[in-house]
Amino acid sequence: MVGNNQTAKSISVDKYGIKNAKVKYQLSSEQLHEETIKKGQGKEASSGALAIDTGEFTGRSPKDRFIVKDDVTRDKVWWGNINIPFPPNMFDALYDKVVDYLSGKEIYVRDSYACADENYKLNIRVITETPWSNMFAHNMFLRPTEEELANFGPDWLIVNAPGFMANPEVDGTRQHNFAILNFTKKIALIGGTGYTGEIKKGIFSALNFIMPVDKNTLPMHCSANVGEDGETAVFFGLSGTGKTTLSADPDRKLIGDDEHGWTPDNTIFNFEGGCYAKVINLTEEHEPDIYHAIKPGAILENVVMDENGDVDFADTSITQNTRVSYPIYHIKNIQVPSIGHNPKNIFFLTADAFGVLPPISKLTPGQAAYHFISGYTAKVAGTEEGINEPTPNFSACFGAPFMPLHPTKYAEMLSKKMKDAGVNVWLINTGWTGGPYGIGSRMKLKYTRAMIAAALEGKLKNVEFEKHPVFNLMMPKSCPDVPTEVLNPKETWKNKKAYDIQAKELANSFKENFAKFESYANDEILSGAPASE
Repeated sequence: MVGNNQTAKSISVDKYGIKNAKVKYQLSSEQLHEETIKKGQGKEASSGALAIDTGEFTGRSPKDRFIVKDDVTRDKVWWGNINIPFPPNMFDALYDKVVDYLSGKEIYVRDSYACADENYKLNIRVITETPWSNMFAHNMFLRPTEEELANFGPDWLIVNAPGFMANPEVDGTRQHNFAILNFTKKIALIGGTGYTGEIKKGIFSALNFIMPVDKNTLPMHCSANVGEDGETAVFFGLSGTGKTTLSADPDRKLIGDDEHGWTPDNTIFNFEGGCYAKVINLTEEHEPDIYHAIKPGAILENVVMDENGDVDFADTSITQNTRVSYPIYHIKNIQVPSIGHNPKNIFFLTADAFGVLPPISKLTPGQAAYHFISGYTAKVAGTEEGINEPTPNFSACFGAPFMPLHPTKYAEMLSKKMKDAGVNVWLINTGWTGGPYGIGSRMKLKYTRAMIAAALEGKLKNVEFEKHPVFNLMMPKSCPDVPTEVLNPKETWKNKKAYDIQAKELANSFKENFAKFESYANDEILSGAPASE
């Protein structure tokens, strides 16, 4: 279904089954901004950014994400509640309905690509019902030159129709919204939801299959930056762990903040051409890069503005998941192109609300694979209905919702790459110290930055380490610019017995979570588990 080359001047969508549409091709960011406002689908903020509401859905809908089960995917995809199978004939029928829905309408078509490394480039044609969805694609994917557009041939097609509602009983979906990947026809079909993140994560999910299966390249849900010495650092972490904050370093150039590939040639490259950042409680003081990126060309999602267009970033009355998308060039200190070499340090970021894990520890390859598969952080309920207890949150490979293969496949690739490249892997706890949430306090950002800087600068190479009694992690006994008493978590607790109990409880949570992966994991990965009772 993906078509032939087109010139940059005209485009036909007939071959996709869309008839008699008025096609607006490759509009600029400014034109799409104007179209959105003209159609009454958005407003301009005082910063000059476009503010839109995504409607019913203000986040992804993981239970409505499907992969077509066919000869390409049948024996490779890890089927289950993350990768839900969809029959090929049902996909074809639903696709025909969506393109019929788009026929006769004014639609927006954009040619773009993913993967900053030329050797891995994936050309993407995006067909959207709304101008702002098309502007999101402009921001988040890489932007071809005029020369590249003249000879453009799409590898993948995205069809995005927020206004189309599926009929679950007839169409085989769970409800009226859906995001379906078809690896044989190379189509991402999205309908019934205006949430733009489905566009970005659809292609990320596709790359998470294509890269390891076809390109022997590890896809990663991480941020990355590079120092003046040319050494690259990679930061894995779930939401709220500091992935964006800690990779934005004035002394290092940002490669990207969310999605990367690690090639057999030991190159790290950004999949994307932009950033999609949370803006809840955004301030200029704490997140200056993101704050200053909100200007003409950026899209604010589901924020609350006053009549002057001033945004109240603390107002979560629409959603906690308020967002901004912007092209990466809105950030000053970036690596151009978005490629780094010589990865030397990997940081797994976790916000441990139980106050158990060390603020920094060095991992063996087995431990690195184990913690990578676990993808641990802790959710803090806080004032939510008066609940005060933190809960463990595990997301395999720090990005389970986007991983079509079994997590151990990615972990084994990571282990091999770590060994081949001689990479140091560190577990960083940006969460609690001195006790769990409600008793202890959050680790100071300046200490976390100092620990990461010490690791990057090789200042922990010759210090003495001690082993954590439960998790077997190697903890440095000293670190420049960090008080020694902070480095061993047990020493920060007044009640040492309570610490031991909490540590064993968290270790058991890890083991319970890992049980579903054990039969797939090799001995080295299994050796990375916490100590048994």
